Amino acid sequence: FIMSTGVIIAIIAGVAFLALVVYNYYKMKNVQDVKSSDKITQLNAKSFKTLTRSGLVLVDFWAPWCGPCKMMSPILNDLAEEVNGDVKIGKLNVDHNQTVASKSKVRNIPTLVLYRDGQEINRFVGVKTKKFLKKELEKATLN
Repeated sequence: FIMSTGVIIAIIAGVAFLALVVYNYYKMKNVQDVKSSDKITQLNAKSFKTLTRSGLVLVDFWAPWCGPCKMMSPILNDLAEEVNGDVKIGKLNVDHNQTVASKSKVRNIPTLVLYRDGQEINRFVGVKTKKFLKKELEKATLN
């Protein structure tokens, strides 16, 4: 029984892909919790409405069991230190605030929603870099 080169390559690629999936699963599962910056507001249903009512606000919809959400925490902490109050940053735990998440049409986490005076103006799903977020915030402040 002789396998063709194509079949061997497909098997090797499949095994490599599976190994990558397993590696990333354990990497995400073991991401450490990072305490939020004092410049980030922890939100609930009532404070969400109050915070997003006026100005430019970036809200992180997250959950404590979400690996990619944990990866966003240090990025948002750094961002909060750099925006100097031009943009407010809040975090909303979707497990504790399902109604707000549902009304905001959050289907995946992490989801970051940018509001201006209570209206959504942009949305970012998944892990984003600080550089990307800064650029998006700069665009929003110019408009």
